[in-house]
Amino acid sequence: MAGGKRAGKRAGSRERAQFRPDLALMAVAITAAVVGWGFLVFTAIGFGADARQDGRASSWLLLIACALAAMACLFLAFMLAARLARALGIASAPESKPKRDPNAPKGGKRAAR
Repeated sequence: MAGGKRAGKRAGSRERAQFRPDLALMAVAITAAVVGWGFLVFTAIGFGADARQDGRASSWLLLIACALAAMACLFLAFMLAARLARALGIASAPESKPKRDPNAPKGGKRAAR
């Protein structure tokens, strides 16, 4: 280095990682939702095979119920994963839209003509 030695470390102090029960609970909930989704998909496939073979209305209704519940589980898992990513600092919250001026005419630039 030109000009002499530098003393000391330039890096900032690091905070020690701590166990956060809220994030652990969220990770467990994500895992449970994904496992529930897999079970419901497997069950829906079975009901679909029964419904095609026998043609009973109850099998079709159970197939529809399992498919809807599987969609809900997967949606829940994605929502929790997004929250977990935001809490860990991997993702950030979307920026809010700027407030519209109440005195500005509606319709954009050409509306005031």
